[in-house]
Amino acid sequence: MNTSFASLTEFRSLLRAMPACDDAAMAEARAHDAMLTKPPGALGRLEDLAVWYRGWRGGARAEIAAPQIIVFAGNHGVAARGVSAFPAEVTAQMVSNFEQGGAAINQIARVNGASLDVVPLSLDRPTQDFTVAPAMAEDEFTEALRAGWEAVNPEADLLVVGEMGIANTTSAAALATALLGGGAEFWTGRGTGVDDAGLSLKTEVVAEGVALHADKGDGLEALRRLGGRELAAMAGALARARALRIPVILDGFICCAAALSLARTAPGALDHCVAGHLSAESGHRRLLGALDKEPLLELNLRLGEGSGAGLAIGILKAALACHAGMATFAEAGVSDA
Repeated sequence: MNTSFASLTEFRSLLRAMPACDDAAMAEARAHDAMLTKPPGALGRLEDLAVWYRGWRGGARAEIAAPQIIVFAGNHGVAARGVSAFPAEVTAQMVSNFEQGGAAINQIARVNGASLDVVPLSLDRPTQDFTVAPAMAEDEFTEALRAGWEAVNPEADLLVVGEMGIANTTSAAALATALLGGGAEFWTGRGTGVDDAGLSLKTEVVAEGVALHADKGDGLEALRRLGGRELAAMAGALARARALRIPVILDGFICCAAALSLARTAPGALDHCVAGHLSAESGHRRLLGALDKEPLLELNLRLGEGSGAGLAIGILKAALACHAGMATFAEAGVSDA
């Protein structure tokens, strides 16, 4: 499925017609795993990951060769409310740092053999402050979704999406509150490291935005009203990966909030995704629970950029390498009795 879309209505239709996992390929992968030189279940979640990956990519012994990391960047009008410890101009400065190879995600991509693409999204044009209006008009939202869709390399065999955008944990908290309930204080965390007064203000801003846009539609409509261009682009990239049958490793709180908008629009929309890590942002554990995703790593990260998911590439590579490279009992001349 390589069709693009020109409207939000078309995107919704594509999202509801995505390909499913190949059950036959998964069964074949399980059967192969049962013949490998190890006790059943001895590799724990690595075995499950290999079977899951094969269900989306097929093939008996292929390993991950072309992982792609995409970092999307956007600016938020709500940043003017003082919800971040950093000013909005840091977004563009960090994009320059990514492009020059100086950020953490550059190093993580390099050591894991992943390509890295950086996609800035109208940084000179912040979204609207979602406490007074929808963050994006429908055409702006569709444009951001399409930017994410088109950024995915069809030749990739694994995808990680990350983000940069001052105030985007505020948007993520607002999305989680709007789509899952529980109150703003339940989902709002310190993000870039705001103090107690900053956290109180941020929580109030989230509550204001959710109250203004409550019960206005599905997950995509919530993303349009409360999100940012980089969150929308992540959602578009996740959908394109599904269309291309490319497995995805989800990053932290912001990435998972963008993913939640898809899950609340089309059930099963995230079946091709696993959670890379549990971040230090306070709402991430709850959000992963709502998505029914168990993280692969827990390293107390709260950087964003795709850093936690990027680190988890190595875990998935190891799972596939074991599944593809281990000898069977018969090949090794080892008794399986």
